[in-house]
Amino acid sequence: MELAEMLADLRELVTCESPSDDRAAVARSAEVVARVGRRRLGAEPERIVLDGRTHLRWRFGDGPARVLLLGHHDTVWPIGTLSHTPYEVTGGTVRGPGCFDMKAGVVQAFHALAALPDRSGVTVLITGDEELGSPTSRELIEKEAVGGAAALVLEASADGGALKTERKGVSLYRVRVSGRASHAGLEPEAGVNSTVELAHQVLAVRALGDPALGTTVVPTRMTAGTTTNTVPAAGEFAVDVRCRTTAEQLRVDAALSRLTPVLPGAGLTVEGGPNRPPLEATASEALYALAEKVAAQLGLPPLTRAAVGGASDGNFTAGAGTPTLDGLGAVGGGAHAAGEHVVAAEMPRRAALVSALVREVARP
Repeated sequence: MELAEMLADLRELVTCESPSDDRAAVARSAEVVARVGRRRLGAEPERIVLDGRTHLRWRFGDGPARVLLLGHHDTVWPIGTLSHTPYEVTGGTVRGPGCFDMKAGVVQAFHALAALPDRSGVTVLITGDEELGSPTSRELIEKEAVGGAAALVLEASADGGALKTERKGVSLYRVRVSGRASHAGLEPEAGVNSTVELAHQVLAVRALGDPALGTTVVPTRMTAGTTTNTVPAAGEFAVDVRCRTTAEQLRVDAALSRLTPVLPGAGLTVEGGPNRPPLEATASEALYALAEKVAAQLGLPPLTRAAVGGASDGNFTAGAGTPTLDGLGAVGGGAHAAGEHVVAAEMPRRAALVSALVREVARP
């Protein structure tokens, strides 16, 4: 696989900015991705527009899909980022908004498939709203994954190029409390202080975490009250939950649903729930072993793996019961940060690994 061709493709993708919340920008980016994919794969993708967000799908062969290659072309970077962080390749390092997360992975997917004379049984799905939590593409992803032999996720690798064999599931909540307003100086005892109720609930929620199991339950943004001299009548806080197993995700969900007010006269409601299921180690174990075998056959350095707290669309494929291996995309670092970068020399190697994996898994 020619690095120069991969870098030319990556330039095309990165220089078309695609912030997730800008539907027009995502649509423009989809056309660029479609053009690059058509050039490498010799096939036009289906354009799937859901709530104004553009997703692309290539299907190969007449039989059932066995392998899903999964990625996204939207980024966290706003329009105009290229003016101060341009695409560039210096000393073997690629820089530019979205290069690591995850446009290099999209390029590697195309080149991995282009190297295969027979692509039967392979589906490529490149979505346009992953950075928003995949609100329109989740159902599409799960439908494409169900019944498949493997989902290979071209998200960026973990530190040092490690594949991601575990991802925590994510649950999101909003805890709302109600009280009763009164004058904070004249008669504070006549009120029911929502800020105090929030304090009780924040401590109770925080205690639901279990560090030994890798479960984090983190109260985040909190608001309460109206003025500084009024006992606050209402307030709320958000909760971010990350769990390595479905059992833990369900435990925390049940515990949050059982929260009750502490102060007499206060009210409490909990909204939200699981957003992404975990990608548990059992979902990736066999594919990782196959990847180790394939890497050795290709003469690549030994692979490493990592469990990470961040989620991806690989959580959905694992939740659908499909064996899933994640982090097969770019080697580099700085996702969502000013130092985002890709190690150029690793791009052909990772593409070769993915190509060999697809060949092995797609066999009937």
